Order: sequence, then structure tokens, then C-alpha cells
Amino acid sequence: MAPAIIEALHKAVDEMAVKETFRGYAPDLGYDFLRNAIVENDYKARGCDISADEIFVSDGAKSDSGNIQEIFGPDCKIAVCDPVYPVYVDSNVMAGRTGTYNATTETWSDVIYMPTTAENNFVPAFPETTPDLIYICCPNNPTGTTLKKSELQAWVDYANEKGAVIIYDAAYEAYISEDDVPHSIYQCEGAKTCAIEIRSFSKNAGFTGVRLGFTVVPKELKCGEVSLNAMWARRHGTKFNGAPYIVQRAGEAVYSPEGKAQLKEQVAYYMKNASTIKKGLADAGYEVYGGVNAPYIWLKTPEGMTSWEFFDHLLEKANVVGTPGSGFGPSGEGYFRLTAFGQYENTLEALERIKAL
Repeated sequence: MAPAIIEALHKAVDEMAVKETFRGYAPDLGYDFLRNAIVENDYKARGCDISADEIFVSDGAKSDSGNIQEIFGPDCKIAVCDPVYPVYVDSNVMAGRTGTYNATTETWSDVIYMPTTAENNFVPAFPETTPDLIYICCPNNPTGTTLKKSELQAWVDYANEKGAVIIYDAAYEAYISEDDVPHSIYQCEGAKTCAIEIRSFSKNAGFTGVRLGFTVVPKELKCGEVSLNAMWARRHGTKFNGAPYIVQRAGEAVYSPEGKAQLKEQVAYYMKNASTIKKGLADAGYEVYGGVNAPYIWLKTPEGMTSWEFFDHLLEKANVVGTPGSGFGPSGEGYFRLTAFGQYENTLEALERIKAL
């Protein structure tokens, strides 16, 4: 974690040892100091009209990604990009919303799968069946690819036309480097009436072991006459006692001048790894994607190898570990994910081992 964040953590811990500055249960929806910092830096700075009472602080994007479906009915039809982060489908499976599982195709009967592969330039097509909920992860985990603003705007227009809600996972937005890729879905016109956005402090600031995230639910977003902002506030306050004070103070430090500068260097370090992996594998003849706006490299497995066969091959022959693409959905078969989250020296060593195969 960055020094500015560690300093804020230490200071907050010391406050907890003094009666006058001790904090007990946190406000359910988050402390104002953090919600205001999020609004100013993540939204107003990008021209997005989001207010503090539309920010819901949590213990991480994974929790929110899994829990957000609870405010929707059991008969809602979901659409997911394929491949994508498994939590979206799995949490709906647990809610009884996905129908029956086909072990042969590795799909659920009531889930709308939207393939995002090299064949369609990793841009999902609008589904033939109209969904109620649309999950979009951008930059995408696992492919590392993104949607341009015009492409995302088309999805916002589609959702508003169909009366669908987009669950927009922007956990990796800090890694976006291209100007035509939006950092928030609220940079698109009309998004406040159709989209919920989920953010993480783990990917940009190393909070994996500390746990902090937030979800944005605009007050304009409604299903019929029901406010989803009010619904999520009720659910959040009923089932969650708030992220710890010391962690929220650490989150506030992410937005300090020192925190911003240190995290910019940290992101650049990982993106240097990503660029190195992508170029090295491309030079070695692999078909590779991602690594420009996200810390993931998505590569085609060698001819005739499944994702898991390539996993075994890398582990046994090169002592290198990655993630089989099939674990992210049926369209991930034949692909493999490598991560840039590691030390540069280890990245170079792993790359050389792969190239030597």
C-alpha cells in the first residue's frame, strides 16, 4: 500500500485508542468525508453529476457485485458478457434466477450470454432476448479489453429503451489510458436513469486485504415508481454495519495529493508489466489482447490446446501459473489470462520461460 494510505491508517488507529476520538459503528452508507471525496474526485472531476447521497460505501466491489441482485425480483432476466467475472452469474444462481445448468455447454438456461471474443472485437452485441439486468465489466476481467464511449453510450441508450438496468463494474478504471474510453458510465448521457456503478479500492490502491469499495445508485434510477436508491439504502443499512472507520480514513487518503501521486506511480508500474508481457508474447507468436487499459493479458491458447491443457502445460513445463479462460464462461474456452500484478523481475522471468517453450 502507498505510504500516504499507511500513514492515514496509523493515524486512524491511534484515534481509536483515545476516548475523545474513538469511533464505534460507522454510518451504514459511509462517512461523509469519504463520500464527498469520492464525489469530487471520481465524478465531478470527470463532469459527472453524482451527489454524496448516491454513494454507498461498502467492504468491497465483490460484495456489492454479489449483493446488488437482492433488490431485484426472482423472475428478472439477466444478461452477462461472456467471458466475465464469475460472481455475476454465481450470485444469481444462488438467488434461483438462472434456471437449469447444462454441463455440456456449461451454461444456465435462463441466463443470456453475450459473447465477447476476438471475432466481435470484444464488443458484445445487443441480445435477441430482452434482459432486465445487464452486467458489464469495463475494463473487462478477464479479457482486459474495454468499450469506447460511443459503444458504451449505445448500451445506455439500449437499456433506457428497453427499461433494463445496467450493473456496471468499473473496478479497473484506474488503469484506463486511452482518451476515448470512459472511466465512469455516468460520462454517458442518460446513464443516471438506467445504471448502477460499482467501484473498488483494491485494484487501484491495494486494499485487497483491507476491504473497501462503493456503489453508486442515482436517485433518478427507478423500476416503475420504486426508487432503487432507496431500495439499496434499505438493504445496505439492514444487512451491513458500515466499513470500519480506519479503513474509510485510508480510503480518503487515496484522494489526497500525496495519495494520487503515489498511486499513479503504482498503476504505471503494473502497466509496465502488462506492456512487457503483451509485447513479449506477441513477439513470440502468441495472439494477445488487453494490457492497454487493464492489468490483464488475454491470450489465445496454442492450436489444439484447451484452456486447462494450456494451464497444465505452463505449470509443468515452465513453472508459470495463469488462469484458464473457461473459468470465466463458455466463450473463455481457448483463451488464457495472465496478470500484471507482480514484481517486474518476476514478470520478466515468467515471460522468458513461456517464450522458451
